[in-house]
Amino acid sequence: MDNKKIADFIKKQKVAFICSVDEEGFPNVKAMLRPRKTDGLKTFFFSTNTSSMRVGQYLKNPNASVYFYHKGLIRYTGVMLRGKMEVLTDQKSKDMIWKKGDVMFYKGGVTDPDYCVLKFTSSSGRFYRDLKTENFEF
Repeated sequence: MDNKKIADFIKKQKVAFICSVDEEGFPNVKAMLRPRKTDGLKTFFFSTNTSSMRVGQYLKNPNASVYFYHKGLIRYTGVMLRGKMEVLTDQKSKDMIWKKGDVMFYKGGVTDPDYCVLKFTSSSGRFYRDLKTENFEF
């Protein structure tokens, strides 16, 4: 599978599962809405609450993974990406992915201190479909 096809697959998914590592070294998984912005398979931007448990975990340990999948009637396809997650609180990053309806979650608008951006940068991945897996690196 080529990287463009994998990136196209990811763009069609409505949900992403992001994984962080807690203080005891255990993985923590959370379902999120699809990334707000992507750059191929390399960079993904999500919006979240600065006060969230996940943000605290990423600040302590940036190791992360993101998983996308689609379950059809017969075929299951999944993509797991490994990399680093950064917590961005600068206004330029917040403006970049802000959507009008976000005020429902962040009452202070785009400048709300409880609104931040998660930037995931992948270093490798694994693609699965039809009982076959393929590893890839960047």
